[in-house]
Amino acid sequence: MSLTRRPQKKLKPISRDSERRAKVISKLESLYPDAHCALTHKNPLQLLISTILSAQCTDARVNKVTPPLFKKYPSAKLLAKAKIKDLEDMVRSTGFYHNKAKSIKGTCERIVDEFKGHVPETMEELTSLPGVGRKTANVVLGNAFGKNEGIVVDTHVGRLSRRLGFTKHKDPVKIERDLMKIVPKNKWTLWSHWLISHGRRVCSSLRPKCELCELQNLCPMGKK
Repeated sequence: MSLTRRPQKKLKPISRDSERRAKVISKLESLYPDAHCALTHKNPLQLLISTILSAQCTDARVNKVTPPLFKKYPSAKLLAKAKIKDLEDMVRSTGFYHNKAKSIKGTCERIVDEFKGHVPETMEELTSLPGVGRKTANVVLGNAFGKNEGIVVDTHVGRLSRRLGFTKHKDPVKIERDLMKIVPKNKWTLWSHWLISHGRRVCSSLRPKCELCELQNLCPMGKK
């Protein structure tokens, strides 16, 4: 009598498995209870400017650049009146400094002229500012105002969300749409912080440390 090996069942994508999906979210929450925005800021304006500067730049570098910037220009009104050349010199090390300086000045001009010097608190108003897209708006809304209007999708969030089976897309907008259907709304801001923390600690782009990953048994991409 010959024995035939039964084919192994393929691991279902987590996006279709609510039980494992819930376990992933719960596990991440327990792993990173203190996860928070890595950009140093004291108010919504500082976070907005820091997020603009963080494009194609590390948070660590931004955090080195912003203290002297905010000391010299502590308000939207002062930033709006700043000379572009002065702003460029102060943010040069973050890269793409021409565009970033222009966005900072233009954004602060709009904040002063249209929002009485205060950073607006809605997605529509924030994305109307120069240099402010949905990702930046999500950072500000979630971390400065405690509003879960969307999910920040950076390289870590995109990579880990695909590996976990929460999405198949590479486009940030499509990834965000998938995640918003899966992750509970009250966890939207935290989800990004959790994945960024996990991506930096364990699930790197080139050499993920699957053998050390607490999510290995829940991850379709986990190396056994």
